[in-house]
Amino acid sequence: MTERPTLTVPASLRHARIHGLGGYRPERVVPNSEIVDLIDSSDEWIQQRSGIVTRHRARADETVVDMAEAASREALQAAGVEPGQIGAVIVATVSHPYQTPAAAPILGHRLGIPNPAAFDISAACAGYCYAISLANDMVRAGTTDYVLVVGVEKLSDFTDKHDRGSAFIFGDGAGAAVVGVSDFPGIGPTLWGSLGDQADAITQREAWTDLRPVMEDPERTDPVRWPSIVMQGQTVFRWAVFSMAQVAVETLEAAGVTAEQLDAFVPHQANMRITDAMIKTLKLPPHVPVARDIAETGNTSAASVPLAMSRMLAEGEAKHGGLALQIGFGAGLVYAAQVVVMP
Repeated sequence: MTERPTLTVPASLRHARIHGLGGYRPERVVPNSEIVDLIDSSDEWIQQRSGIVTRHRARADETVVDMAEAASREALQAAGVEPGQIGAVIVATVSHPYQTPAAAPILGHRLGIPNPAAFDISAACAGYCYAISLANDMVRAGTTDYVLVVGVEKLSDFTDKHDRGSAFIFGDGAGAAVVGVSDFPGIGPTLWGSLGDQADAITQREAWTDLRPVMEDPERTDPVRWPSIVMQGQTVFRWAVFSMAQVAVETLEAAGVTAEQLDAFVPHQANMRITDAMIKTLKLPPHVPVARDIAETGNTSAASVPLAMSRMLAEGEAKHGGLALQIGFGAGLVYAAQVVVMP
């Protein structure tokens, strides 16, 4: 009997960290005043309910890949990493309008990355944190030395401008990170999961296959009919406040870090009231800066965590090399969190 050969595998795990971050916000800024009449609301009501003052909207001809490219170039430059060093590209998005091809291979080609592994993931507002976990594992196992991770959304295409519960929430943008080999642990254990029994809490209202009759309706004047994202606001609020705050606590414990040792808290930018409630549950000390990007950027789903962290670093609100707790949560219902060393 021939002896089975032993496969060659890495003898030990390496360390990984985020080497650089980048962000892109479309030029057009949309204040609440442009939205209130369509939903019979007011600027005061929107700010009290969500904390949102403005959001950014992409041009009609500006794509998910366009925004991802801008954020990625900034992240690569910040990391001091050349495109040729990237071995994999992961794009987290729910708004790339093609089932295939994915956005990641196209992005890799635009950036001049030679022959990368490239794929999209759909984990809604937790997508970026999911992708960071995947990239961390790829680098630690020796699959590749550097991974480009992008969270990007053009949610304006999927927003029903007349839906009072969601029309004011979503914005467009992209955030990117370069994850690579490190001489110290830079990404802590990921706590993640899903609650598929609550899939209707945040959902795409129509399937793509349900839209054909609407598109053929002669009374429609819109050139394109997109499905809309809707949510059960109170259900999502309760879940985020009570369940996600506990996940954040457990993530700190898994990383062996206390709230006092954090240099930043970067939660998904879903709602200012959710952020405030999580701060209380975490017993976060006043000296720890908290991302509040939602006020100017709205909810950008998979892009919100990297956009917020890159802004905090750029503006000096958070310190380079410090510890940050980041957590994403959204449609699925899905969630993911980890403690990271900021680049």
